[in-house]
Amino acid sequence: MHPKSLPLIWASTLLLAACNVAPTSPATPAAPTSKAAEQPASAATEKVRLRLWSHNNPAFVKVNQSLVDAFMKANPNIEVKYEQFPYDQLIQTLQTSMPAKSEADVIEMFGTWTCGYARGGRLMEVPRIVMSLPEAQEQFFKAPLDGYNCDGKLYGFPNEFNLEYGGVLVNPEIFKKHNVPYPPQWKSFDELIADAKKMTESDSSGAMTVAGYNYIGGDSLGFAFLAGILQQGGNYFAEDGKHFNFLSPEAMKAAQLLVDMAQRDKVVDPVLFTDDKAIENFFQGKTAILFRGPWAAASGLVDFPGFKFDYVNVPPYFGNKHVFAADSGWGKVVSINTKHPEEAWKLAQFMAANRDNAQTWNGATGTVPALKSIVAKPDEFLKQAPWVKPTFEILPGGVFIGNVGDRDQLWYQIMSKHLLDAIQGTTPLDEAMKAIQTEANAMIDKQK
Repeated sequence: MHPKSLPLIWASTLLLAACNVAPTSPATPAAPTSKAAEQPASAATEKVRLRLWSHNNPAFVKVNQSLVDAFMKANPNIEVKYEQFPYDQLIQTLQTSMPAKSEADVIEMFGTWTCGYARGGRLMEVPRIVMSLPEAQEQFFKAPLDGYNCDGKLYGFPNEFNLEYGGVLVNPEIFKKHNVPYPPQWKSFDELIADAKKMTESDSSGAMTVAGYNYIGGDSLGFAFLAGILQQGGNYFAEDGKHFNFLSPEAMKAAQLLVDMAQRDKVVDPVLFTDDKAIENFFQGKTAILFRGPWAAASGLVDFPGFKFDYVNVPPYFGNKHVFAADSGWGKVVSINTKHPEEAWKLAQFMAANRDNAQTWNGATGTVPALKSIVAKPDEFLKQAPWVKPTFEILPGGVFIGNVGDRDQLWYQIMSKHLLDAIQGTTPLDEAMKAIQTEANAMIDKQK
């Protein structure tokens, strides 16, 4: 889940009741079984003291603390002080503390940030005795791991496969009302749009009251756009691998699809159905199909705990194969300034690379696992987060978004802004695409 969605994640625990699963405390964390964690506890009388930092989302804090407590119990010679910060404050704290060499030993960091800090000399490479890059590639999905793979060197362990593409929430009552087959069995994206058109409703004045398919959103537009490029065999990076090419035939065709769904197919009114109301509209019965990551299910059920819905896969926009860009989500890294690297890596590995502990973390936070072994045998995980299951079959198609500079600026201030202008009809598509190209590459040049 992208950091901008953090205020919503805590609601995942409330979804348990809606799914008739009794809420439980996180499973008892497993004792270390990895190479670093198998070492016997030190007999030293003075404890090693570590600090762990993370953002302060309640669900994350609760499960992190349970894992820290279990780690200290298994390693009585190590004391861990766990500190949390609001998301914006965490970013500021990292930016000020790292130059001063006062940051924590272990940091829960968003994977898309990791290589920037690693190339700046702020993070420690994972020692091969702990885990080699080939070993990590065997254990973790490629998209989340690539955020921690910086120039062929491993700089941490991902906890989360950050997923904003591939799934939709669907309202069975609206399908039944319009005699649309349910559950949907779409074989192509055209079939989805055909169903969405049947379920779109307007009042006597012509104002849209029910959107057939709402894809409007800061994350949604950007990830749909990039997936459309990749599914045509295109690349959104220029030949130099640093700048962007958003004026390719594949990019223009992907953007045109986003415009056509609103202006030609009229499955959503992009002015009335806005990003900040999209989830609320769905759970109020005002949207038949909502394109969002699986985290949206937990968010909506906070205020609408009895609402009936399903979460299903959306067909590829082009062709028949899921290929999509994905952020690298939250995981654990170690500061280059730690005075206790062996113990710090033991803690990071215990929390993110131990299967049972990682499964506890994903289940408590409602996030998609980064470890392949959890997805291969997901029964225990799905008891906590059952709505995530449909995403599993598309995970191999995810590729890391790459070095996109300031990710938030690219998504929200550049791509989504200009794409929405074109979708709403306030700016011609070719002008919007030129603006995306110009501003995105100016951002890259400024950061050099």
